[in-house]
Amino acid sequence: MEREARGWSTATLAERLTEAGYPLNQSAVWRIESGEPRRRVNLDEAIGFAKVFDISLDNLVGPPEIAANAHVKRLLAEFAESWQKSVTARKEMNRARDALDAYGAAHPNLAELISAMITQVVADEAGDDHHSPSLPPGSPDA
Repeated sequence: MEREARGWSTATLAERLTEAGYPLNQSAVWRIESGEPRRRVNLDEAIGFAKVFDISLDNLVGPPEIAANAHVKRLLAEFAESWQKSVTARKEMNRARDALDAYGAAHPNLAELISAMITQVVADEAGDDHHSPSLPPGSPDA
């Protein structure tokens, strides 16, 4: 169930529906989910559920497999966005490192100091991890 997948209680869902302009109390949410006693969902309520869950009405009223796939698609979209940000950050880091290396090559008397400072920055940024920056596991360059 979408509510449970998000870690929401029936009260939380009822609050979010109400905040979104689709007032529904906790007991109504429970009756809809449990089916005892059976309670129909009107169109406004269905739109409210779709809105607070950020899914389409098709996914809301269709088979659970479709809704589950929508959840997976949303998670994959988040992953893809995060991955792209990490690739961009990696390119920026490499450009900065190349500039530092070029400066060190042009100023050999500072090369060792620059290298030590890079090592210190990496250690400081890694915190307790003490690993140099790397691509996520399973990436082609890792």
